[in-house]
Amino acid sequence: MKCPFCGFDDTQVIDSRVNEEGDSIRRRRRCQGCNKRFTTYETVELRMPQLVKSNGSREEFDRDKLRIGFARALHKRPVSAELVDEAIEHVVQKVLALGEREIPSRQVGEMVMNELRKLDKVAYIRFASVYRSFQDVDDFRDAIKDLDK
Repeated sequence: MKCPFCGFDDTQVIDSRVNEEGDSIRRRRRCQGCNKRFTTYETVELRMPQLVKSNGSREEFDRDKLRIGFARALHKRPVSAELVDEAIEHVVQKVLALGEREIPSRQVGEMVMNELRKLDKVAYIRFASVYRSFQDVDDFRDAIKDLDK
């Protein structure tokens, strides 16, 4: 670790402590060159996979885009922000659990639909109608019948 004061390459760890949540480590360091002390934090960095779109293009997984999708489907529906956050977290955890570098965007869309189905049936139908490109009333009817299963 380079010293932020003098740029010297050699620093010594004086003390290490895990934070209360257990998800990061705080390290006190001392520069071997200028003898100044500083603190660093070590956390896990999880890399989300890239999404492979139906046209073959790739894009980074975007939690904000996921939130927008949920918000559009749930517009004016009686679902709390807390439940939406939990649903988004479920999708993110499922994506991470796959352990892949790339996943089809369709797979994420199906995960979103499963979460919406649990949250609100109207929101599920809204999302499904756009996601699956419903063409007529029969498509809506079929989706509603699937809800009853």
